[in-house]
Amino acid sequence: MTDSVFPPDLLDSSMTVIAFLSVAPVIEGSMASEVAKAVDALEGFDVTYETTPMGTTIEAEDVGELFDAVRAAHEAVDGDRVSTFLKIDDKRTSTSSATEKVESVAEHLGRRPEGGE
Repeated sequence: MTDSVFPPDLLDSSMTVIAFLSVAPVIEGSMASEVAKAVDALEGFDVTYETTPMGTTIEAEDVGELFDAVRAAHEAVDGDRVSTFLKIDDKRTSTSSATEKVESVAEHLGRRPEGGE
């Protein structure tokens, strides 16, 4: 693991952490090949992920592993300028997965939270 700017007590916490990550080079034209590099970089870490048109949802048991995976994804993208957006849900009193959160919304809706087709 590389040196981190985050406090050791935060990095060693055991929990389920959910994040939304978007990494892209600032270029004209298709970014798909560079985004693919970022997604591929996640394979080297103990995380699960799902890529959507707007970004990638990542789950990890440990926030340190999450930060390491995000750093690798960011560094995997080539370019003079790379834009990275990271949103983290670090609910420390619960271990709800991303799937469970979506299922809860579906329960309240009475249907899957999808549509528009």
